[in-house]
Amino acid sequence: MTSDELTKFAKRYAKAWCSQNPQSVAAFFTETGSLSVNDGPPAVGRVAIAKEAQAFMTTFPDMVVTFDKLERGTPDGGRSSCDAVFHWTLTGTNTGPGGTEERVRISGYELWKIENNGLIAESKGNFDSAEYERQLKHGVDVGRGD
Repeated sequence: MTSDELTKFAKRYAKAWCSQNPQSVAAFFTETGSLSVNDGPPAVGRVAIAKEAQAFMTTFPDMVVTFDKLERGTPDGGRSSCDAVFHWTLTGTNTGPGGTEERVRISGYELWKIENNGLIAESKGNFDSAEYERQLKHGVDVGRGD
């Protein structure tokens, strides 16, 4: 996949996360692809990946995931081997079942391994979980000491 093709793929992937259709996220993965979040156990296969996406979509019915940038390869020696690093920002209001009604804005990245068919074989997502939990309770602009 060329850099231009991969960037277009990443932009479509971000839009899929905004769609409230978890299967549209899962469609970016190979049949046996995996998605893990913050070193948690991986969701393996499209059904499990759709379930993972559904959890975020339920928590944030107004969720918007923006494409921030894409890096090819392993840009720093500290990251595991990957084909691309997809940087994103999630914004939304925690209005799902049992939600706090608080706004969240969190950025992170996914380390992607891409198969020859142009789909994601493995994605390792990372974001600041402590900041995420703080925002779920207090909102994006409260309690940061700014």
